Amino acid sequence: MPKAVEIEIDRVIRRALEVAATPPQKRTEVPIPRWTLKRLVVWIQDRFKIDCCRDTVRKVLKRLGFSWKKARKLLNKANTNKRSEYLEILKGLMQDALDNDHLLVFMDEAHIHLDTDEGFGWSVKGERLWVSSCSPGLAKVSFYGVYIYNLGQVRLFPYDVANGLNSIEVLAQIRAEFPHHKITTIWDGAPYHRSQVVKDEAQILNVNLQPLPAYSPDFMPVEHLWQWFREDLTYHTCYERRADLIEQVQLFQHRLNQTPLDVSDRLWVTSHLEPNEEKLRVSS
Repeated sequence: MPKAVEIEIDRVIRRALEVAATPPQKRTEVPIPRWTLKRLVVWIQDRFKIDCCRDTVRKVLKRLGFSWKKARKLLNKANTNKRSEYLEILKGLMQDALDNDHLLVFMDEAHIHLDTDEGFGWSVKGERLWVSSCSPGLAKVSFYGVYIYNLGQVRLFPYDVANGLNSIEVLAQIRAEFPHHKITTIWDGAPYHRSQVVKDEAQILNVNLQPLPAYSPDFMPVEHLWQWFREDLTYHTCYERRADLIEQVQLFQHRLNQTPLDVSDRLWVTSHLEPNEEKLRVSS
């Protein structure tokens, strides 16, 4: 491949990456379709009148320092200033947790269907990877996931639905388990989290509520718990009954709580902003 063509390939791909990461409010040009090997082969032929195959293009891309990756969404509506303010509050809470045994609790909800999550897995070359499905119905369990930062432990509470009343019940269960601790619960801004009845009951329970800034799931370590949950319990596995899933979740919780250092490592808490990410947000 001529050097001039490689330089142009490098330029168009880097430009496409910049446009893809730019919020539509700041975009000054039409979005560029994702560059695939097939699309690059056609483009090289049209632009430079050079015939090549996908393998050649793949080698060029590798030589230029590119690799094929799964994209990650960046919520561009998140406000960088509010995110920074939250992290300052979080630093104080984490220090208080270490110095004064102030219990720091992160809480999030997930709706887990009984059907299998497909995911990737090893299979015999040349054969399809089949996994049994209980049919993609609506049957699911709403779990409240709780990460107790001080202890490196988790709690998982199953419910039919996530709502204000069940949120209060989970807060009450945490308070019952730790009756003498100062407790702060960090969760997102779901409408039922912000309801007055939940705020009033939290005050009665003497539980301080700290909301995450909007559009900031990256600040919620329980998101890592849900990924762990799916890897261990729902990838390539379906459940006939809700009770079967709940039973496995209880065993999963017990297993995790035997190794708090592993839990703390896996459920890491974001405590700083990444400048290269924040500059891509609308508010920056």
